[in-house]
Amino acid sequence: MSEKVADHVLERLRQWDVEQVFGYPGDGINGLLAAWGRADDHPRFIQSRHEEMSAFQAVGYAKFSGRLGVCAATSGPGAIHLLNGLYDAKLDHVPVLAIVGQTHRSAMGGSYQQEVDLHTLFKDVASDFVETVTVPEQLPNVLDRAIRTAYARRAPTAVIIPGDVQELDYSPPPHEFKMVPSSLDRSGWTSIPSQEALERAAEVLNAGDKVAILAGQGAAGARAEVERIAELLGAGVAKALLGKDVLSDELPYVTGAIGLLGTRPSYELMRDCDTLLTIGSSFPYSQFLPEFGKARAVQIDIDPHMVGMRYPYEVNVVGDARATLERLIPLIDGDRGREWYDTVCANVARWREVMKGRAELSADPVNPEYVAHALDPLLPDDAIITSDSGSTANWYARHLTMRGRMRGSLSGTLATMGCGVPYAIGAKFAHPDRPVIALVGDGAMQMNGLAELITAAKYRDRWEDPRLVVGVWNNHDLNQVTWELRAMGGAPSFLPSQQLPDVQYAAFARSLGLTGVRVEKPEDVESGWRAGLEADGPAVIEFLTDPAVPPVPPHATWEQMESTAASLLKGDSERGAVVKRGLKAKVQEFLR
Repeated sequence: MSEKVADHVLERLRQWDVEQVFGYPGDGINGLLAAWGRADDHPRFIQSRHEEMSAFQAVGYAKFSGRLGVCAATSGPGAIHLLNGLYDAKLDHVPVLAIVGQTHRSAMGGSYQQEVDLHTLFKDVASDFVETVTVPEQLPNVLDRAIRTAYARRAPTAVIIPGDVQELDYSPPPHEFKMVPSSLDRSGWTSIPSQEALERAAEVLNAGDKVAILAGQGAAGARAEVERIAELLGAGVAKALLGKDVLSDELPYVTGAIGLLGTRPSYELMRDCDTLLTIGSSFPYSQFLPEFGKARAVQIDIDPHMVGMRYPYEVNVVGDARATLERLIPLIDGDRGREWYDTVCANVARWREVMKGRAELSADPVNPEYVAHALDPLLPDDAIITSDSGSTANWYARHLTMRGRMRGSLSGTLATMGCGVPYAIGAKFAHPDRPVIALVGDGAMQMNGLAELITAAKYRDRWEDPRLVVGVWNNHDLNQVTWELRAMGGAPSFLPSQQLPDVQYAAFARSLGLTGVRVEKPEDVESGWRAGLEADGPAVIEFLTDPAVPPVPPHATWEQMESTAASLLKGDSERGAVVKRGLKAKVQEFLR
């Protein structure tokens, strides 16, 4: 039997060491599905419940493996469903390839069923590379360029293959005019800045007395170098949320997350510093960085298109974080006083006590901060943690201590709901020998987390370590938006939009043959987490939490406090509990 185009697609993916493709079937990719059958499911086809989840799973796989994530979908609606996950990859700079079907070439332009202009659909999200394969000889170059571009630009790319093309006999591009041959190899490379740029950066940093470092996901491969330069500079290190696992939170000078979901010591670090070094981060909220003109600043970033934004940096160094720091460190003068360093460490120690105090406050029925705080010491040192968007991201940012080989991520820039569970499934395929914990609100679980529990149940036997623990904060409220309404708009909670039905998440898990535990009292929180971490397969641990506990930002402005007060005066349904819980939480900062 001759090799079809679809057969060659899978063969080329195997040659690129692609081990699985996250997808959902449809007749627009029937040729590919038939090829999968002939290839004995290699690379493995991982079936989600929805194409958006396939894209999220590919993003989660890529984030936690450092390798290309691949997703596949049919034409029309299937392709459209991929968009949100692909935008998540684009905004968080993750290499993902989408392989998408299209109607037969003979029907294109004829308003045929499920015919969508896929080039127009993908031209923004896959702007670095999107192409349609119209003849077999075009295939290897298009597929290879899509993969290389995804890796090089850290971005999503798309390859569109009409259904009839998938079933054509494959023939390689011949050695002749207007043919484009291709090759597989992708050697490693490193971007290194000029010596002059390094010397200018060192001059700025050496002149500083109170140095702050902001580390993002771009510093992930430079942990030892970030630690070394921080120690030489006597600096505190704040972390963007996507860089939460870049550095251990056990280091005394690591102040934790920065921004609205960040910590008080990170806010104080940026407020009081006279010098800023940003490494591998494009943190967008400049109001949480030093006042303009108050601090001299240096940025290190591998992407010349992203460097120089967010703050008036004096020196913008384009280069790989590790390679750049290796060359910068010998130029740093480590002979400096310890007063600033000691102040940073003291602020961190105090904040840890504040967070402990907040977690221990009583609530009705369970304090949501305590749920995360109780999980922290139970986490294995090789755990992978995913967080959904919403109020759970606050507790992930502030209460979980990264240590050992722990990894963690969330939708950092798009901040989309519904990524926590599919991220976790992607992480399990990236690291089947490690436990994965997803932190999810009830809104995100109702959006799509419940359906993806079916996927977890389907593939549980594929994972060497079968533990995939989904912790659900069940407070019957779209809590993050509720608090944004109060703090930003001065509006009371609008129940028709914010109130959620009470769903029995643990019971649903049990109906799938998974472990399901419902926790209704504070004294059962720790045992609930232990049940999930000790289970012999995926588990859902559902916590009934208090929606009136505020995700207090590290520095609430007078305007935000006035807006919240105004919302309560307008008749917020939770106004009594909000005042009580909010005052108790804020008082912890003054008691310690």
